Amino acid sequence: MSEQKEKELLTTNRKALTINLDEQVYGTFAEIGAGQEVARMFFQVGGASGTIAKSISAYDMSFSDAIYGKAPRYVSRERLALMLDHEYELLRARLAEQRGSRTTFFVFANTVSARNFKGTNEAHGWMGVRFQTEPGGPTSEVVLHVRMWDKENVLQQQALGIIGVNALYGAFTTATIPTSSPPRSSITSPPTASRSTCSSSPAPRSPTSTTASCRSRWSNMASLMP
Repeated sequence: MSEQKEKELLTTNRKALTINLDEQVYGTFAEIGAGQEVARMFFQVGGASGTIAKSISAYDMSFSDAIYGKAPRYVSRERLALMLDHEYELLRARLAEQRGSRTTFFVFANTVSARNFKGTNEAHGWMGVRFQTEPGGPTSEVVLHVRMWDKENVLQQQALGIIGVNALYGAFTTATIPTSSPPRSSITSPPTASRSTCSSSPAPRSPTSTTASCRSRWSNMASLMP
């Protein structure tokens, strides 16, 4: 397969479609702030009914508190953890008996503060994936902190969609179970580009958890788009 053909197969849309066509992968998207860009990308490529059990966006603070409980801040790792906990337990409670023996469940969640109308806020967010690598198996978790540098809200939304698709695609296509605590690592772009840079380290939740701090700039991610 030529290098050009391989790149065509790994566009953001292709990654989302690959997940949608995997009959074993099934789960929930819960997104607060900056729209529902990650779920939207899975819906628009087709085949989402085989992947998405539920998509939810509890924008109103009262609704959000009623569903997930209260956290010190709405855009925080603590809030993200509450979202992942609630949605994963609900997913398992409703579907484990029906399809748990043949399904790797996941929850993708994010809580984001995108650029406001006046541009006076800190544009950042927390996103995470809790997932199984085999039916009935234990869960692993990827957590990302994202800072958005774009000056337009719509570009921040699009960047979040790309990052979210890549996080979920990476979780299911490159996940490995370490035999011991994973070492610190740095994930960087090729030297010819200055895309997003992420530093990852073990998270305290489990040996197979990873947390990362990412700085993203949409203008440098254009080649990741379809």
